[in-house]
Amino acid sequence: MAQFFVIHPDNPQPRLIRQIAEILRNGGVIAYPTDSSYALGCMPGDKKAEERIRAIRRLDDQHYLTLVCRDLAEISHYAKVDNRRFRLLKSVTPGCYTFILEATKEVPRRLQHPKRRCIGLRVPDHPVVQALLAELGEPLLSTTLQMPEDGMPLSDPYEIRDQLEHQVELVVDGGYGDVATTTVIDLTGDTPLLIRQGKGDLQPFGLE
Repeated sequence: MAQFFVIHPDNPQPRLIRQIAEILRNGGVIAYPTDSSYALGCMPGDKKAEERIRAIRRLDDQHYLTLVCRDLAEISHYAKVDNRRFRLLKSVTPGCYTFILEATKEVPRRLQHPKRRCIGLRVPDHPVVQALLAELGEPLLSTTLQMPEDGMPLSDPYEIRDQLEHQVELVVDGGYGDVATTTVIDLTGDTPLLIRQGKGDLQPFGLE
């Protein structure tokens, strides 16, 4: 049975943040709010938790999972970011974007795309996520909380609990979420490539 934490979306309670971090470190999978939709998350080093997330979403190994990072410095640890890409990322983070970038050697092969040495990365603009990442001191491995049979992400924390109470350890209720996903931009090539249009604005990438 999943635990259910009601957390303040703008001023998250430090006690709850510490408890969420402990659940994650003990192998838990959580459902949590972001600046776009709700998401599923676990620790990047926990292979069993990653497999559980893929099972909930029915994702194969071709589907990118995302490393949710605190800031650009953390992104640069896991992805190869030259000056041009750094300036572009700096102009739009934190925000509702997921970026596909070439992975560094710090990223285990199982977290990379099986045919491309790439990883999805994101810096969300949400106080709960930022507080949790600061407490953890490392990224979350994450994916949008969209069930296989649904056309859009789940946004109601009570509905999330009803559907996933036997599949996750914790639902973090930060209020009703957005049904919009992040905008996914592939930055591995010479020019940005739109993979999925979501909440993030396309103008900074010249893709409108």
